[in-house]
Amino acid sequence: MKIIDRFDVNRLRRSIDTGTEQQRQAVVDIIRQVKQEGDEALFRLTERFDGARLDQLEVTRQEFEEAYREVEKDVIASLEAAIANIRRFHEQQRRSSWMLTQEDGTVLGQLIRPLERVGAYVPGGTAAYPSSVLMTVIPAQVAGVKEIVITTPPSSEGKVSSGVLVAADLLGIEKVYKVGGAQAIAALAYGTESIAPVDKIVGPGNIYVALAKREVFGITGIDMLAGPSDILVLADEEQNPVYVAADLLSQAEHDPLACAICVTPSRRLAQAVQDEVNRQLETLPRAEIARAAMEGQGAIYVTKDLDEAVDVVNALAPEHLQLMVKEPYALLGKIKHAGAIFLGTYSSEPVGDYFAGPNHVLPTNGTARFSSPLSVDDFVKKSSLIHYSEHAFRRDQDHVIRLAQYEGLDAHARAIDYRREGEEGK
Repeated sequence: MKIIDRFDVNRLRRSIDTGTEQQRQAVVDIIRQVKQEGDEALFRLTERFDGARLDQLEVTRQEFEEAYREVEKDVIASLEAAIANIRRFHEQQRRSSWMLTQEDGTVLGQLIRPLERVGAYVPGGTAAYPSSVLMTVIPAQVAGVKEIVITTPPSSEGKVSSGVLVAADLLGIEKVYKVGGAQAIAALAYGTESIAPVDKIVGPGNIYVALAKREVFGITGIDMLAGPSDILVLADEEQNPVYVAADLLSQAEHDPLACAICVTPSRRLAQAVQDEVNRQLETLPRAEIARAAMEGQGAIYVTKDLDEAVDVVNALAPEHLQLMVKEPYALLGKIKHAGAIFLGTYSSEPVGDYFAGPNHVLPTNGTARFSSPLSVDDFVKKSSLIHYSEHAFRRDQDHVIRLAQYEGLDAHARAIDYRREGEEGK
């Protein structure tokens, strides 16, 4: 992990990885196979990519029951506590339909309705993610979505992570399918014999999942195009380098392409964090992944003061931002772009990943400049309501006709004019 004195935003600002043309073509071919062959393609692709030869795609009730025997009771208790926190937080995001009635009889408003059917993609691969089940399913449930299904890649033995199954069952999700990658996204978008199409697909995944979501957008909705995780820790000289290093590594262990950055005005802290990262890597089980991330994208920037450190934050728009400073709230008002903001020494990023309540599905790669964390809003749609009274119509008709004619849309103007003539002919 390098210590750098001169900040270069162009060096560190990342954009969403659109993959290579070869990867995109592979995804397009996978989607084509699923569209044409349905379940048959899913079985074949699951064996090809995951090494699992399946008899059926849907997880059975027996497999759910077996999962409870494989997950320790204290882990289940922690999942239940996290569910309560996450649900409580997202319930604050609920919105209500509204109508505004004016004195002339005009009624304007917005009708808010939940999506009918949602698919949650839960990653597999090098780790199991029951937390992703909680973060994608709970806001959908709070929004009022009635049908929620999960797809997740199986192991080579054809099994789904026990933790994922327990988390799904605790939330009342009955349909979990053993399919991952681009083929899962295609199945959720277009449907197969076993999997009905959904209105929206949410959840993180690898580059093939991201590319597949891009390809099917428009056929179905998607939450975002997420890239590898990133974290920025802004720390002052009073912080414990052990804590800073540990928080950086908590994201670096996700992916060799993850990005972990520390920004500090203290060279002493920078050196201590660098040393501590190296020390902690020696005993980290996922050290190979974390070390690759730290060597590839990790950096410690030494700034002249905290104001310059804030400028770095706003330039990078991190997914996770930790304000590990003596007075974090004094800096909060200066932060323009961040997916999630953790305030103070003990607001460690994993608290947000698992337990506090806010969603951990966050905009990555600088997209916090224009997008937001997954929320209840992602699972509702809004319809505008317009009721014009006769009085309001007569008052505004000339304005509407004038604007329609200015745009050259005569049929628009006539739709208003015919009503005006009809009223005048009474």
